[in-house]
Amino acid sequence: MPLTAINNFLLCETPDAWIQSALQHPDMLLLDHANCEKKAASTALNLMYRYVDDFELLNKMSRLAREELRHFEQVIALMEARGIAYTQETASRYAAELRKPVRTHEPGRLIDTLIVGAIIEARSCERFAKLAPSLDMELQKFYLSLLKSEARHFEDYLALARKAAGTQSIDDRIALFLEREKGLVESQDEEFRFHSGVLTP
Repeated sequence: MPLTAINNFLLCETPDAWIQSALQHPDMLLLDHANCEKKAASTALNLMYRYVDDFELLNKMSRLAREELRHFEQVIALMEARGIAYTQETASRYAAELRKPVRTHEPGRLIDTLIVGAIIEARSCERFAKLAPSLDMELQKFYLSLLKSEARHFEDYLALARKAAGTQSIDDRIALFLEREKGLVESQDEEFRFHSGVLTP
């Protein structure tokens, strides 16, 4: 089961308080989920433009971008069917804060960017799985259907990061970003988003 590898990779579970917030903000859950899928596709495309000399990266990011855009289409279809407007909303601090330690020189920049991608995909997969049992049947089925591709995206990002590092270990970089991610997931946020921490009481 891919979730075992993901749960072993991440340093913490999504807090139950976040699940409760998600159930209290069903419209924002879908709206920000749509935004996350769109951003994930954009990240993959940016990597394709920046690193043109790696055929494995190009192929994996092309497939990832297509899948994320397909997920985006599925989410906005659900939103439309439920009468949820697609409005401009601020992003959570999660991704921007997670990326702050990314190095500016190569190959460090590529390695760190790929590690961050792996962590975001892993957390998304973990949240889909943890949230699904509490959702209506349509959303539950949809979120569970995303697990396989999200888990593969996590694995692809991590494999590409290790490849980019060559013979060098990236375990210390993974640990650094995972600690940062744990802090973001367990800390408090003022607004609910798909990757937000626990809402401030």
